[in-house]
Amino acid sequence: MTTVGVLALQGDVREHAAAVTALGAEVTLVRRPRELDEVDAIILPGGESTTIDKLLRAFDLREPLIARIEAGLPVLGSCAGMILLATDLVDGIEGQQTLEAIPMTVRRNAFGRQVDSAEASLTWLPDGSPMQATFIRAPWVESYGEGVEVLATADGADGTTHPVAVQFGVRIATAFHPEISDEPRVHQRLLDLI
Repeated sequence: MTTVGVLALQGDVREHAAAVTALGAEVTLVRRPRELDEVDAIILPGGESTTIDKLLRAFDLREPLIARIEAGLPVLGSCAGMILLATDLVDGIEGQQTLEAIPMTVRRNAFGRQVDSAEASLTWLPDGSPMQATFIRAPWVESYGEGVEVLATADGADGTTHPVAVQFGVRIATAFHPEISDEPRVHQRLLDLI
């Protein structure tokens, strides 16, 4: 059976675990490098990107996680997870590190503060169908490199349209929280990459 790891240091761990369990996968909560070795894919949940970054280093998970992703481990990062997967950040805090897994520049808190959190209707570009998305202090993609496929876009307060879901090989990132929108397509896309 397929086993999906959910990085369980901080954030929407239970919600992601429930989403992949509903799709028939087993879940391993990943807090240590040895747990990372047991999974067929990994989810980096929404939460606080700076806190998750610090905890990855404190739990000696940063380097093993980078190595597994570089070796082809499918990964999904939502919200804070999108920030962690970016190669470059706009509005990051001093010393904040990313995993540099997707060639993109991401702006932290691009949609505003907590009070600006909202649901939005998007178009899921792979099949053109509508999708409800929940944005909570969400980032967006400012720019991206060759090989990055845009899966969904949203209009920002700056009046321009920005990617809010992307895929680069077996690496997926969303600015929104599919785990709390009862939206299975993003998690299913991860499972299909295994």
